[in-house]
Amino acid sequence: MSSGKHFHNVLCLSEAKGMDIKMKNLKTRRKIKSAVSTAAAMTVSVLLLAGCGGAKDSGSGSGEDGSQEKPVRKESAVVVMTTESEPESGFDPAYGWGAGEHVHEPLIQSTLTVTKEDLTIGFDLATKMEASEDGLTWTVDIRTDAVFTDGEPLTAEDVAFTYNTLKETSSVNDFTMLDRAEAEDEDTVVFHMKHPYSIWPYTMASTGIVPEHAYGPDYGMHPIGSGRYIMKQWDQGQQVIFEANPDYYGEKPKLKKLTVLFMDEDAAFAAVLAGQADVAYTAASYGDQEVEGYHLASCESVDNRGFNLPAVPAYTDENGIRRGNDFTCEVQVRQAINLGIDRQAMIEHVLNGFGSPARSVCDKLPWYNAEAETAFDPEKAAKLLDEAGWKTGADGIREKAGVKAELEILYPADDSVRQALAMDTSNQLAELGIQASARGVGWDTAYTDALSQPLMWGWGAHTPMELYNIYHTDEELGTAQYSPYSNETVDAYMDAALESTDLEQSYELWKKAQWDGETGVSGIGDAPWIWLVNVDHLYWVRDGLNIGKQKIQPHGHGWSVVNNADQWLWE
Repeated sequence: MSSGKHFHNVLCLSEAKGMDIKMKNLKTRRKIKSAVSTAAAMTVSVLLLAGCGGAKDSGSGSGEDGSQEKPVRKESAVVVMTTESEPESGFDPAYGWGAGEHVHEPLIQSTLTVTKEDLTIGFDLATKMEASEDGLTWTVDIRTDAVFTDGEPLTAEDVAFTYNTLKETSSVNDFTMLDRAEAEDEDTVVFHMKHPYSIWPYTMASTGIVPEHAYGPDYGMHPIGSGRYIMKQWDQGQQVIFEANPDYYGEKPKLKKLTVLFMDEDAAFAAVLAGQADVAYTAASYGDQEVEGYHLASCESVDNRGFNLPAVPAYTDENGIRRGNDFTCEVQVRQAINLGIDRQAMIEHVLNGFGSPARSVCDKLPWYNAEAETAFDPEKAAKLLDEAGWKTGADGIREKAGVKAELEILYPADDSVRQALAMDTSNQLAELGIQASARGVGWDTAYTDALSQPLMWGWGAHTPMELYNIYHTDEELGTAQYSPYSNETVDAYMDAALESTDLEQSYELWKKAQWDGETGVSGIGDAPWIWLVNVDHLYWVRDGLNIGKQKIQPHGHGWSVVNNADQWLWE
């Protein structure tokens, strides 16, 4: 998660719906029969009641002479998202719209910046931005032609109001680094920081600007913005309808209407089978299906799965909490585990082929250090364990000084994909002489359990802060927050990266935190986390609809896909 809060633990719908992945094909076919006979009928009914268009193009029909009229170019699309994608508190940035678990650039509100296809920073409302030499102020000039959908102009006062309000009220956004925002004049806003924060532009990319004159407790139910789309209708628990903003200052959206439906996994697939959706999320277990009139779009993501390895010896703290692990505290052990896992085989077995090997929490992003990549090498892994004194016993399990090479890999109990990953990892580690088991836990105990045992996590965000949140030493704890680990050199690189006044130059410092040639958090360095796979985000897309080039998507399987909906085109 980008904010450092605990929203990364909300389960991604692409991961799980209670099925054994290794039985995916058989169970999928059984599910399809059930979906067609029950969920499809229900889905169609809901769609019709909601007033959504069906599979046929409403712009085509028969003329008086019986001939077919020339179809009118479609200007709308129906998108199916997960039920968890519906914002419970409405479309208010103060309550997580645009941030939190499903980071995206809001459709309704404008943002100061945007992320480009390569995840570098571009401008939206901003026309210029500059950080002071000490990194404690950011001065942002904004365009003067943006208006809210009630006709009022958007000014720097609205920008300052938005950020100051979110700083005081938001439980999702992380604004701990912001002291205050102030409008210098109508088109200039100044952000005063508590400490340098070079990656502030990434925060600005997911923070929608709200109107000071029209903001109140029910704003999220009836949002007013200046973005590409207007929220016209929200039927809670069912759908939300967006229409293109005729007064938008930028390029006019090609797609004039966007209807988003919220459905569970089976109903989403049923909607596709019934021809009632133009774009619908789906899970890897459906990836081997063929649906007439649709194609499967596989979107790259940094939505990764991996597990922590406590990097300090076992002890009990003053609160009676068990921390550290006498096996994984040795760096050779952690490096061996990293080398001894066949990630590609795991992708085939668990993800039905829809994923990519993960080497870090930020693969393919501008701050990723590709020089630290490692390859599957079980022989080298075994050699590292041998050299570290972990010798294979008569029972086939390695041992050293009376300590067994044992691990219990934890996973969220209701997440079948993470369960399958934990079991696959256990099986592969057995080949190295490491006895590993898998156990499901609830999030009520998972954080504490992960302080002494590996836990299968899900991370991945469009910000380098993800590295900081996972690896940086917490002053109060004396180790990183989520798993015992600390490296002063790594901390120094990340601190320097945040203090940089040049965002792109800071990328190099984030890379050094991963590996500087001698140390770092990567698999060839300290390896306190083992990254396994990046989960592809899958969508059924109706033939003829071009959803454009998708950016690498973050953790979560929701609004990111419509970041570029204004560029979607029926061909």
